[in-house]
Amino acid sequence: MCPVTTPGGPDVRPAGPPRSGGPRLPPGPWRSRRHRGAACAAGATALVALVVLAVVTRTGGGGLRDAGAAGGSGPVAAPSLPWPAQGQTSVSVEGFGARGDLGSHGAQRPVPVASVTKVMTAYVVLRGHPLGEHEPGPRITVDQRAADESVSGVESTARVDAGRALDERKLLELMLIPSGNNIARFLARWDAGSEEAFVAKMNRAARELGMRNTVYADASGIGAANTSTSADQLKLARQVMKDPAFRSVVAMPSTTVPGVPGEIHNTNTLLGQNGVIGLKTGSSTPAGGNLMWAATAPDRDGRERLVLGVVLHQRAGSSPQQGLEAAVEASRSLVEGVRSWVSANTPGKR
Repeated sequence: MCPVTTPGGPDVRPAGPPRSGGPRLPPGPWRSRRHRGAACAAGATALVALVVLAVVTRTGGGGLRDAGAAGGSGPVAAPSLPWPAQGQTSVSVEGFGARGDLGSHGAQRPVPVASVTKVMTAYVVLRGHPLGEHEPGPRITVDQRAADESVSGVESTARVDAGRALDERKLLELMLIPSGNNIARFLARWDAGSEEAFVAKMNRAARELGMRNTVYADASGIGAANTSTSADQLKLARQVMKDPAFRSVVAMPSTTVPGVPGEIHNTNTLLGQNGVIGLKTGSSTPAGGNLMWAATAPDRDGRERLVLGVVLHQRAGSSPQQGLEAAVEASRSLVEGVRSWVSANTPGKR
């Protein structure tokens, strides 16, 4: 037996994809010491290659993936993207099959997601009370609690008056565009009778979507106990963006509140830039800055593709504003990088 030294440490990352194969060994028995040395060297080289490949594959860093599922043969390099240096990120291009899964970067451990929680709130509300793309839906009378909470100075809210009837779509706009926490809680009570009962529905929906590392504790995301991963949130993004009503709401740059002068602007400042058509921001001191985003990108044949991404835990521990600015800038770079890759590719072609 010959001694073999393997690379150590969890941060081993090759500069590029490992070369396929290694030195070929001639057939036949090995009788000389020289031949045994060559065999050991070849075995060590193959072992090192396997260890490095395993490390890259398990880290989920988007560096390598199996091309067999995409019609290729063997590992291929994923596109080089400007991944954020902190937090965690997941990106996919719809309609590209396995090639469209551009992977995740950063440790996939549950972190607070803040107001990105409201995406699941909207998903559950629309499952129980579906709307057409521009359908207003049923009119719902605002309760006193939602009105009282709308003047809170310690959280994001949307101004509403008790006794005023607003349609379901308008309430979804007030929850998703200015990120009204009071509206999220009000919709939860309207749908399930209590916020607690609604949260149970949120967690059931997460399990149904395969979001195994996600726990919801409230409907608004104000609590740090609402935790998830970028990979889990990407599963939700894929599902909820199939809903035409949701998709049309998160694409709105602003909305209005009946009885309140002026417009309320969307907290997602990337809207309208580089094909961005949504989705939802979230920020707090423990969560840092978070952004689930959606954009369109033309592929090499000129066909528009939906690109989805989730950026979490940017500058955690800083102010919510600083965290959100970091998440927006990280997402901006990613959107540009992914759109560049899509423009040079089509499904099944490399």
